[in-house]
Amino acid sequence: MKVVLSVLVAALGVIAFLVIGVAAQDAAPTQLQQTAQAMFAPLPAVVDNPDNPVTEEKVELGKMLYYDPRLSLSGFVSCNSCHNLATYGVDNLPTSIGHRWALGPRNSPTVLNAALHASQFWDGRAADLEEQAQGPILNPIEMAIPNEGFAVERIASMPGYVDLFEQAFPDAAEPVTYVSIADAIAAFERTLTTPDRFDDFLHGDLDALSSEELEGLQVFINYGCAGCHGGAALGGSVLARFGMVEAYWEATREFVTIDSPTMPMDVGRFAVTQNPADLYVFKTPSLRNITRTYPYFHDGSVWSLEDATQIMARVQLGREIPPDDMAAMMAFYQTLEGEIPAHALQLPVLPAQSDTTPRPSNR
Repeated sequence: MKVVLSVLVAALGVIAFLVIGVAAQDAAPTQLQQTAQAMFAPLPAVVDNPDNPVTEEKVELGKMLYYDPRLSLSGFVSCNSCHNLATYGVDNLPTSIGHRWALGPRNSPTVLNAALHASQFWDGRAADLEEQAQGPILNPIEMAIPNEGFAVERIASMPGYVDLFEQAFPDAAEPVTYVSIADAIAAFERTLTTPDRFDDFLHGDLDALSSEELEGLQVFINYGCAGCHGGAALGGSVLARFGMVEAYWEATREFVTIDSPTMPMDVGRFAVTQNPADLYVFKTPSLRNITRTYPYFHDGSVWSLEDATQIMARVQLGREIPPDDMAAMMAFYQTLEGEIPAHALQLPVLPAQSDTTPRPSNR
């Protein structure tokens, strides 16, 4: 009887141990989920702007303008040229090719989820997408339209566009203006959010991430990465010095190839403000879809995400990430690869030009 009782007590002890163990395992993901929910946020379906409300008519018009190369002087370069939606909103080049094959000075960041950013461009010089969209069209080495009036004249000369602008901006005395062109493009871009498995986790699904991915999330938090890469976009809200511990160009020197023996030292936001405190200050990029938006950094100097992560640890934290932690973090990054909205990937049929449309130029 004593033996049976002892076996029963032992069995109950084992069962209790297993139950406690399972409860402890369940508690860890739950606690991590709560921590993540406090530091990050799920992506919204649309990022609206009260000053430029997103409407169906405006989005459809904006998509046409986004894909239309006639917004460039040559009739060859469109917004999608540098921010290709089929390749996650980037062109996967160190720096983009623009008018007359000119190379831009900085890497083209992804347009996906960019509406969530606190400012636009690497140096934060535009407040929002509406302001940002006005820049590349007139940039002489990007789309090279000579002035705002030329852009308006070209678009307004196409009856199909005029009708679409009247529908998208029904209360405007002059529907086709340079500002309304940019506002329509921005409205389309405000629909380009890419929900992913990390969003499922933030919404409460504990099974959305594997154990290795959960470990990677914990590593990401432990290293303090969320300090700059937090919020819904996991970035885009902070302007920070690139190289707190060590100059960034020293850390990326080994990635300069033999056919590119020199690399310009980009002063970052200082070029905008002339404030010495803004030397080498850049907007922190979003980590959404980071596995697909290579090459990395403002100069596109690094192609490997693992190398880019190690460089960030080196120049921002003065640390080196050991292999196990790095592998876990790479697994977590995979959860941030989202789904591009189907409507954005459907090429629009563009309005026909008229006899009065200013022709593309080979200048």
